[in-house]
Amino acid sequence: MDGVLPGGYWDGEGQLHRDFELAPLTGREEELLARGDRAESATLVTEVLSRCVRRLGGISPVPSEVVRGLLVADRHFLLLRLRRAALGDQVRASLVCPWPDCGERVSVEISLADVPVDEPPHRAPAHTMTLSSEALGDADPAWAEVRFRLPNGADQEELCELLVRNEAEALTLLLTRCVLGLGPDRPPGSRRIAQLSPRARAEIEERMEALAPKVEQTVEARCAECGRTFLVPFDIQRFFFGELRADAALLYREVHHLAFHYHWSERDIMEMTRERRRTYIDVLSDMLEVESNGA
Repeated sequence: MDGVLPGGYWDGEGQLHRDFELAPLTGREEELLARGDRAESATLVTEVLSRCVRRLGGISPVPSEVVRGLLVADRHFLLLRLRRAALGDQVRASLVCPWPDCGERVSVEISLADVPVDEPPHRAPAHTMTLSSEALGDADPAWAEVRFRLPNGADQEELCELLVRNEAEALTLLLTRCVLGLGPDRPPGSRRIAQLSPRARAEIEERMEALAPKVEQTVEARCAECGRTFLVPFDIQRFFFGELRADAALLYREVHHLAFHYHWSERDIMEMTRERRRTYIDVLSDMLEVESNGA
C-alpha cells in the first residue's frame, strides 16, 4: 500500500517526508495488537507502525524514533489505512439512538473511506504566533511571541498514563514539550509554562489545533427507526485494537487449522497476512468438502 500523509515528517535537515509505503498486518502484528494487557497505548501504535511502515519519503527503513516523531493525525491516518487493508472499509456497530423521543437500539454501518481527513493550512517544522493583549494581561509584551511545534507520537507516549490520572497536569506537560520559545525564553521550561494565564494557554492550544492535520474522530450515522442523523464518536485506535482483540482466538484457530492440515510451521503461518491465511483456509475447506462428499 502506498499513499501520502496529510501532515508529514520533518527530518533534522528540514526536509519534509510525506509519501509512504505500508505493509499490511501479518499474524504477528494481529497478535501484538490483540494482547489485552497492552491496552490502547501510544507505545503499541509506535511498535506496530514501526513494523508496517516500509518507507517514508526518502527514509527506509523507518526507525521507531521517526514513527514517534509523526504527528498525531498522521499516525491515526496510517492506522486507518492498516484497518481498511486488514478488515475492509465497512464498520458495523450497535448503538442507541440519542434522540430523546426515539432511544431505539439500531445497527449502523460506517464506511472508513468516508472518514474526513483534513490537511493543514500550512506545513512547517515549527510555527510562531502572537498572544493577544488579553492573554498577556500585565506581562511584558516581549513575552507575546510563542514558537511551538505540533504534538506527535512521542508526546502521546509520554502523556498517556498521566492523562488518565490528571488531565490538567498532562496538558501543562504537553505545552512544556511543544512550546519551543516564549518571548526571550527558548525553551521556556515548565515553570514558565505554568505561569501562563488560562487565556494564553487556550490561545496556544487553539492555534495548535488550527494548524494540525486532522482525521475526523466523529462520523455521522442515521437511525433506521426515526430516520434522523446523529454523530458517533470514532476513535480509530481504540476501535481497531478492540476488533483485533475480539479476533484473537480466531487467529490461533486459523493457525492451528493450517498447521494441522498443511504441516506448516507456526512462524510461516503467522507471517502471512489475514487475506492470505483466509485464502488458504477457503481452499482447504473446499478440498475437505470434496473429500467428505467423495467418501
